[in-house]
Amino acid sequence: MTDIRNDRRIVLTLDAGGTNMVFGAMRGGEYVGETVTLPSNAQDLDLCLKGMVEGFRTVTGSLGGEKPAAISFAFPGPADYPAGIIGGYLPNFPSFRDGVALGPFLSEQFGLPVFINNDGDLYAYGEALGGALADVNRKLEEAGSSKRYSNLIGYTFGTGFGIGTVIGGRLNRGDNSCVETFCLKHPDDPGIIVEDGVSVRAIKRVYGQLSGNPDHGLEPKEIADIARGDAEGDRQAALKAFDKMGEVAGDAMATAVTLIDGLIVIGGGIMNNRDILMPGILRSLRSKMHQLTGEELNRVQMAVYNLDDPEEFAEFAKGSGRKIKVYGSDKEVIYDPGKRIGVMSSKIGASKAISLGAYAFALTELDRR
Repeated sequence: MTDIRNDRRIVLTLDAGGTNMVFGAMRGGEYVGETVTLPSNAQDLDLCLKGMVEGFRTVTGSLGGEKPAAISFAFPGPADYPAGIIGGYLPNFPSFRDGVALGPFLSEQFGLPVFINNDGDLYAYGEALGGALADVNRKLEEAGSSKRYSNLIGYTFGTGFGIGTVIGGRLNRGDNSCVETFCLKHPDDPGIIVEDGVSVRAIKRVYGQLSGNPDHGLEPKEIADIARGDAEGDRQAALKAFDKMGEVAGDAMATAVTLIDGLIVIGGGIMNNRDILMPGILRSLRSKMHQLTGEELNRVQMAVYNLDDPEEFAEFAKGSGRKIKVYGSDKEVIYDPGKRIGVMSSKIGASKAISLGAYAFALTELDRR
């Protein structure tokens, strides 16, 4: 994997929101130079693109004459990300709906390679290279374990239910720039999407249903305060709203981790409430299924550990390794038959992970060229 911490190349970055765009530059996984915020003008394509050029030029001018190596950032889809083309139904960028060759446009303006990706993909890649995956492998080494992980599933909890996957240390962009999780089936109602159970709106809706006050007007942070007894309200309904979201998310995660067989990391502001979300997530991941014969099976075939819990991490790192002899020889090898994965919350935050992912992706692609 790319060693982003020691790389001296500079990459221009962009945090593209429907209201504002924040431009910056990274070197060695940290921001350098000036950060510039400009209005997005998302409904006017000419003004939006003009603002992008202005923002990147201003940041470049703050680098003391050093030339950036590339531009790399996340932008909402639908998109053909490898081609740098954005187009389709973009609620926050309506002027892009007819299709905009954003990557080629910026490349012509600045004479630089331009890399655009989905934010969920970059989140997972950043966590793989400079966050959760790197941290777990470091801790396993310190614990004397020979086990190492190279696959990671990154989820973001927020307005939507985002996903990104890193397989064998490489970002999986899919063949159609369409690695998604929001459109999986809701386990309680297969006719609706799972995102309706794993999002800001899900917590608000479930709390309203259970409290008998659908017009409560509360945000998840306020509902979390009620759940902890720090504010007035229906505490049991608040606890259940977060627990149900965790349970629904865990069901979707169980499907993904069964196919990808790697670690899971979760980011986003709602994960500030991981203490009341994680029990539901773990309950689904550790749940049971049955064959028609009645035989019981684990929902996930690997043992699932909560890596935020020091005691569970210690068991995860310990494993079940033992020495076995090589047939016809005096040699011995270590065999660890324990299949295990872990789920954890982000320690660096989704915003930082996305920036690291954008930076690392650019460096990796430049090195391949």
